[in-house]
Amino acid sequence: MPVIEYKCPNCGSSMVFDGDTGKLTCPSCGRTDNIEEIPDPLKQQVFIEDEVKEYHCTSCGAVLVTEPETSATTCSFCGSAVVLSDRLSGELAPAMVIPFSITKEEAIQAFKKWCRNGLLTPSDFMTADRIKGITGMYVPFWLYDLHNRVEVHGHGTKVSTYTRGDYEYTETQHFDIYRKIRLNYVKVPIDASEKMNDEVMDKLEPFPYQQLKDFKTPYLAGYIAEKYSYNDEQLYPRAKDKIQSFIDSYISSAVSGYTTVNFTHKQIDTTLKQADYVLLPVWMVHYDYNKMEHTFAMNGQTGKVVGKPPISKAKVAAWFAGISGVSLLSLKLISWTMGGGFL
Repeated sequence: MPVIEYKCPNCGSSMVFDGDTGKLTCPSCGRTDNIEEIPDPLKQQVFIEDEVKEYHCTSCGAVLVTEPETSATTCSFCGSAVVLSDRLSGELAPAMVIPFSITKEEAIQAFKKWCRNGLLTPSDFMTADRIKGITGMYVPFWLYDLHNRVEVHGHGTKVSTYTRGDYEYTETQHFDIYRKIRLNYVKVPIDASEKMNDEVMDKLEPFPYQQLKDFKTPYLAGYIAEKYSYNDEQLYPRAKDKIQSFIDSYISSAVSGYTTVNFTHKQIDTTLKQADYVLLPVWMVHYDYNKMEHTFAMNGQTGKVVGKPPISKAKVAAWFAGISGVSLLSLKLISWTMGGGFL
């Protein structure tokens, strides 16, 4: 069967991955197992491609209702953590995973702290007492290693001004500029899920890539996981676009010292050295406020929160009033200094 569930050898309960300990843990009896010592069930199964399957929970036998992209979930009837192994095999097999290090309870507390820091958000939003749900999700990413050969030609000037006697002179020197640069960027992350907002996922960076581990299914137990919607070739153009600003910045730094620089020719040849399919941890927080649901994302390793909270019109007005008051005070002080008294 393509459904994997980790049963506790002691009590038979469903085991889940614990971000605190980094181990597979039984919530019922407290047993913990080292994931590195657990046999990989993906290597023990043979899958038939393109076969229409109906997934059943191994604990209660209920039919598992999932979306086509889901590769790990929980049974909606008994709550058991299950992994759909055929959606993690072959070309769909992740190379690596960064496990969650922030637990659900820690994520809730971190989100509440983030809400309290919103200077322009409504006061009752800042209490963070309307959390509708929080879901731990492994989001599919491609990590690209990109090597770039850069060649630029341009014209630069250096302008200097000096005085001799009663005359001021301006001297302009002209230079031909040529630079040949090699730039290598590794682990450039591009999210591969159609559901996820690209801008939000970009803002969750950076992820601690030193925490990458070889993929094993026990890391997914107790969480939602998605398989990729786009392969590495389809997202390659976006990866190149993502590093463009960094390349331009480096080129600018390589021609510093000139008064003006005008590039006449710029050639950038990018070579894809490697693209790894990985799963990265994200907490999705759903928050009800003012009859609307707001969605926020949290980096499951660093706790960084991304999202657009509601803005208090009263606080914004007060803030602008304060700025205007300071500006008016500054203006009166300037007037007093220049004219000998307030206007």
